[in-house]
Amino acid sequence: MSDKIKKKKRIKASIRRVSKQSLLVVLTVCLTVLGSMYIAAYIVLKGPSSTFSSLVTSTLMETRRGKAVARLFFSSEEIEQIVSGNTVNTTDKITNDTSENYVIPEDEKDDIEVIDVSGPTYQGKLMIVRDPSRISLGVNTLLGTDSASGFLVEDYVKAEGAVAGINAGGFDDPNGQGDGSIPYGVVIKDGTLVAGELDDYVSLIGFTSNDHLIVGNMTAEEALSYDITDAVTFGPVFIVNGSAVTVTGTGGGLNPRTVIGQKEDGSVLLLVIDGRQTNSLGASYEDCINLMLKYGAVNAANLDGGSSSVMVYNGSIINSVVSLYGERTVPTAWIVK
Repeated sequence: MSDKIKKKKRIKASIRRVSKQSLLVVLTVCLTVLGSMYIAAYIVLKGPSSTFSSLVTSTLMETRRGKAVARLFFSSEEIEQIVSGNTVNTTDKITNDTSENYVIPEDEKDDIEVIDVSGPTYQGKLMIVRDPSRISLGVNTLLGTDSASGFLVEDYVKAEGAVAGINAGGFDDPNGQGDGSIPYGVVIKDGTLVAGELDDYVSLIGFTSNDHLIVGNMTAEEALSYDITDAVTFGPVFIVNGSAVTVTGTGGGLNPRTVIGQKEDGSVLLLVIDGRQTNSLGASYEDCINLMLKYGAVNAANLDGGSSSVMVYNGSIINSVVSLYGERTVPTAWIVK
């Protein structure tokens, strides 16, 4: 065998040896990192502070990827117990609609105020719209067609010639890849049922023809009989007829939130909380309730949150969207004309 061939074999053997060593190092590092992450997660979720553990677990269970992490450490029964012990209680109450029109002074009809809100774990934006008649529902015009993908909140605002908007109801979101094409539950637009069935019993959030925000559990048929002209499905309900629901434990996890409410004078409160970011972990349901009460809401409910939470004003997104891919497409949006 020539020296040249021997040299080539030695080089190949050396490459294989280095490759194996490199692979071993990479595997060792990966296993070490994964092990460290597992230990860290175990300490957090199984540590001495049950309150902190409950808060983190509740937060994880509101995210697609987080659910998988929580299930590594807790059984389904344990998770159910933690979540049910750290949330807001449901209510059977429905907003009392007096059927009276709000009287808005002429010099206040154009008033829109945007306030920066913050707490120990969150930052966000609160928009106060003085005239409730300016609120309407933007709905995916392609519902029921083969090209029913949702639209960006910005698209709904632009299409209606509006000045502002927030995301509204939920939608089917398999594996976090939902495109806003299939709205969750019932959707009513201009007094017509455009999604869901008349006998669907859901948590409904909508406005009547005289601009009263109605929240509560009801069928679509009942909603139409209450003269609700625009509505979406989501929840939980936070405040009904001036009374806040009861909070248990941590009041939910810390996540991005979108909330709608109405004051006694008719002013509409639109709240968007940033979350899952270093400067804003997110808000709990209790945080949102307290903010709504602070600013005078007599009726309020939770809308779709997470990576869907967005507020648009004067053609721009004014909150910090959590999604790495930017604003998500959604089937509905509350817009301000």
